[in-house]
Amino acid sequence: QTDVKQVDVMSLFYWLIYYSQLPSSTNLHNHNSAEFILLFLSTGALKWKDGLQQKASEAFLRQQEADPNLRKLVYGPVVEAENGAGEEEELGGLFRVSRPQNSKKVQANAFDCSRFHPDTSHNWDLEEMLNSIRDCFVTGKWEEGQDAATLLKEDEELYGDFEDMETGEVHKGQTGQQDPNSENDDHDDEVEERLVKANDDEVQKKKRMEKKRRLKERFDAEYDDGDATYFDDLKEEMQKQAELNRAEFEDVDDGTRVQYEGFRPGMYVRLEIPSLPCEFVTNFDPHYPIILGGLSSSEGNIGYLQMRLKKHRWHNRILKTRDPLILSLGWRRFQTIPLYHIEDHNGRHRLLKYTPQHMHCGASIWGPVTPQGTGFLAVQSVANFRIAATGVILDLDKSVTVVKKLKLIGYPSKIFKNTCFVKGMFNTVLEVAKFEGASVRTVSGIRGQIKKALSTPPGAYRATFEDRLLMSDIVFLRSWYPVSVPQLYNPVTSLLLPVGQKDSWAGMRTLGQLKHDLGIRTKPNTDSLYKPVVRAQRRFNPLHIPKELQKALPFKSKPKQQQPKGKMPRDLQRPTVIREPQEKKVAALAAYQTQGVPAAEKKQEEAKLKRHKEARKKLYRVMGQMDQKRQRSSLKGAPQDD
Repeated sequence: QTDVKQVDVMSLFYWLIYYSQLPSSTNLHNHNSAEFILLFLSTGALKWKDGLQQKASEAFLRQQEADPNLRKLVYGPVVEAENGAGEEEELGGLFRVSRPQNSKKVQANAFDCSRFHPDTSHNWDLEEMLNSIRDCFVTGKWEEGQDAATLLKEDEELYGDFEDMETGEVHKGQTGQQDPNSENDDHDDEVEERLVKANDDEVQKKKRMEKKRRLKERFDAEYDDGDATYFDDLKEEMQKQAELNRAEFEDVDDGTRVQYEGFRPGMYVRLEIPSLPCEFVTNFDPHYPIILGGLSSSEGNIGYLQMRLKKHRWHNRILKTRDPLILSLGWRRFQTIPLYHIEDHNGRHRLLKYTPQHMHCGASIWGPVTPQGTGFLAVQSVANFRIAATGVILDLDKSVTVVKKLKLIGYPSKIFKNTCFVKGMFNTVLEVAKFEGASVRTVSGIRGQIKKALSTPPGAYRATFEDRLLMSDIVFLRSWYPVSVPQLYNPVTSLLLPVGQKDSWAGMRTLGQLKHDLGIRTKPNTDSLYKPVVRAQRRFNPLHIPKELQKALPFKSKPKQQQPKGKMPRDLQRPTVIREPQEKKVAALAAYQTQGVPAAEKKQEEAKLKRHKEARKKLYRVMGQMDQKRQRSSLKGAPQDD
């Protein structure tokens, strides 16, 4: 007890902690706590303090490992890089010495923590696990082609005896003693091998022939019928179906067969057509063939049709717009009035008066609705069956607006430089308001624009032009006017005519036929007739150039409009008169009086003017000298002389 009293209480407390952490399997727990403490104190009271820090750290680590850590469970253990002082050193405190890092190699060789490593442990005590690998050893069961003994025997037979082809020497393999039975067995084996080889060759040959046959069949199926289309394939399929139906219903009566597959081609049927005109029955001609067809529900409507048309090359004349034409379209034959037009580069459908030569044009008609792409032919009369045109249906609605050219003409009333008042083109102010901003042009080619309507006269407007107009100019406005398609649909009822007259059906006549039958002659417009052009010869006044300007011009630019004098006719020539000496003196005196005296007087006048001019020069010179002398004296301060 005395020794126990000397024990430090704190040391005893630490020992109790250490004792509590010991596992229960240790022998220390079997003793009494007091006996254990006495035993410890008797062995040495202070030995338990050795390595106390290490023991505490190990206890902490065990506690950390015992607790679940989500990071370790998800990512696994991560090797942390040891940043020791020995990895990098500073040389003089300035530079670092680069050395290979062994820790990086350790990290590279470590396991990938992002991968899941399954548990591959097997219990080899089980009989099933042993049987799974029993055949992997020599003692196991091997296949005939993989048995080691069999493979060695085949190698000996294959490489036992061989002949050197270069030297001709035969090399014998090492063989043991053989009995006659083994030789017979070998011979039988060789014969059997030859038979098997021959059978294998025959089988391979048959396989190759079968492969070639299939390849040829596929080639023939693809290339022999290269021209066959989808329609041909469809017909072939229908033919096969018809043969199948024929074989199936061969022993069935016609009544039952019709209920299943309908009326077959070649059968006679009786039809009942309601609402048929009585003329069809009374004028029935059994010698005239009749074709019966059917229409879909959508083809019973009437509407606008857009088509592409071309005049037939052997038709004797071109077709005129608004002339009735008989069309054979689908199951129908009808008469209609087409409007021919052509599409310009800007999308405008311009009305044509006649069909163009050797090219297509558009046509708009009023007729039965027909699917797009349906072809048609046109004739002008049933009696004279000559194909006039052919074409195809393009569209089924009134999306195309056919327009024709319309020129409005006006005349200038007042002209103010480039501004002009135009009259006679419109009738009301409202019409002018609709065309404000429209472009106009004169016959001479001067372009302009409509600005605003004038109050008086009605229909007049103000327009501006690029240049000044003349009162003789004509102003016109180029516009386009929409044309409506005539709604005429007249079916050809030739089957209702009496016998012998079915080819003489006549529908609506053309305008030319009406004028010819009624004896009407068209009065042409006088302005549209050809007239001889008579141009009056214009005489221009001579160009007047002032004399001063003529003097300043160079010689090549001076006017040279003097007409050369023609030779005087002989009848107008006077006879030469020879004067006498006395007559010469009288003529000279008269000439002197008329020419010499004025010339002398002119010379005297010029001399007089010259003398006056010289006198004025002298006077001005003296006056100038006096002024200079006066100025010099004023500068010196001398008194001025009066």
